[in-house]
Amino acid sequence: MKITTLKLGSLLTATALVSVMAACGNKETKTETTPAKTSTASVTADDKIVYVNSDSLLTKYEYFKDLKTKMETKGKAAETDLTAKQQAFQREVQQYQQQQGTLSADQRAATEQRLGRKQQELQAYQQNAGAALQNEQAKEQEALYNKVADFLKGYAKTKGYKMVLTYAKGNSAILFADESLDVTSEVLKGLNEAYTKDKK
Repeated sequence: MKITTLKLGSLLTATALVSVMAACGNKETKTETTPAKTSTASVTADDKIVYVNSDSLLTKYEYFKDLKTKMETKGKAAETDLTAKQQAFQREVQQYQQQQGTLSADQRAATEQRLGRKQQELQAYQQNAGAALQNEQAKEQEALYNKVADFLKGYAKTKGYKMVLTYAKGNSAILFADESLDVTSEVLKGLNEAYTKDKK
């Protein structure tokens, strides 16, 4: 009996969440600027459009860091669980293969049917576990997007900005923006302060 070994792919949470931030920009307006210093001193209410560097935002936003760790831990736990179940099943198959010469035709047929059902159950378990992780990841990505979008909505209203764009390296829409319009560090400070309050 040939056993198909299926593995849960490791979660690329960081990559997925970077794409969420890019999507955040797509829902507003995509922007590409030259890499900028995070100086906000010269940004005034007269500057109706500002931008946030999503690369910096994701690497320095504490909520994102915690979320990434959480999803990686869950992904590893699911993989470990699946590997243990696969190994137990493979041991059963090896045991059957060693004993099959001493079994009657009826016993062999019954054992092979039982092992076939177990293999199907294992494959279904793997698919369900993968789907559950993907669903949870999608919910977490939505929560991340909502946290950032809600914060930016209030931030823009307070500052009098008409639009907050997102910049990500390699995601080109605008070739240049004055670095004085980069409000990343101010946004990061506000997001991290809000997240610290939420954790308490």
